[in-house]
Amino acid sequence: MAISEHFFYVLECKDGSYYAGYTNDLERRLRIHNEGKGAKYTRGRLPVRYIYQEVYGTKREAMQAEYQFKTLNRSQKEQYIGKEPSE
Repeated sequence: MAISEHFFYVLECKDGSYYAGYTNDLERRLRIHNEGKGAKYTRGRLPVRYIYQEVYGTKREAMQAEYQFKTLNRSQKEQYIGKEPSE
């Protein structure tokens, strides 16, 4: 039996904004986003690229991490992902 991996991920969009999401297949999800078939938010901000990801054992844990990330302001998000703050 394969162990299922669940990912919380952060994308950086062409306009510099961040998009956070959940997937169980990072490669496929990035391709879908960049084909314009992903989230409505990213469709007008292509291309997007992964800048951060965390792996969890359950979908619930990964989605909780996504939710918590979305409650942060830009500065807190940059600190969370270990990126230098924007000026």
